[in-house]
Amino acid sequence: MKNNILHTADSRFVADHGWLKSAQTFSFHDHYDPQRIQFGALRVLNDDIVHGGKGFGRHPHDNMEIISIPLEGTLEHQDSMGNVAVIEPGEIQAMSAGTGIYHTEFNKDPDQPVTFLQIWLYPDKLNVTPRYDQLDYSKGDMHNKFLQILSPDPKDEGVWIQQQAWFHIGKLDKDFDTNHSLKRAGNGLYVFVVKGNIIVNDQALGQRDGYGFWPDSDVKFAATSDAEVLLMEVPEKW
Repeated sequence: MKNNILHTADSRFVADHGWLKSAQTFSFHDHYDPQRIQFGALRVLNDDIVHGGKGFGRHPHDNMEIISIPLEGTLEHQDSMGNVAVIEPGEIQAMSAGTGIYHTEFNKDPDQPVTFLQIWLYPDKLNVTPRYDQLDYSKGDMHNKFLQILSPDPKDEGVWIQQQAWFHIGKLDKDFDTNHSLKRAGNGLYVFVVKGNIIVNDQALGQRDGYGFWPDSDVKFAATSDAEVLLMEVPEKW
């Protein structure tokens, strides 16, 4: 039987590098916890704050699906495929690193920090041609419903990646409740509360809490305050 996992906000490892403060749900770089390696294909969930004018210098990735979701401020991206872009709250960026890419991420605002979620998923196909995708989802309907912002199908809603995964995001009013159906039988669901407080099935969650489980039926959500919630549906194996 697959176990449910609860990662409270205060249980995350916090790496403070001065210019970067990173709250890490799973083991990352110098931080290793054998009990917190991944949830299915979800390998990294970092809640990063980058100070004004600072950022990640040119560095490589390969065979990983890399997703960035800004929450506050703006983040500039440049990569070896020739892409130069700025992503803001209400947008999602996805890269299939495949055979290998180099990229940089910088906060171009000298005064204001940028807060963003850095998410890595293992791909279901190795050594693909690297690719970049970006979407402004801010005009989509997220009010008391979950808007799809990522999928494995380039013809479906959202950015697409090389994995049988689906992301949804919703902004729920206090006392609102709803159900959510997974896209693929056998997948797991990792819920991350960006803001507010919710109950998922019978599990209460607060701001920046994470909860991973393996539903066998629709998932029940109830908002106990105004809330913003990210749903990450991922396979156990691939």
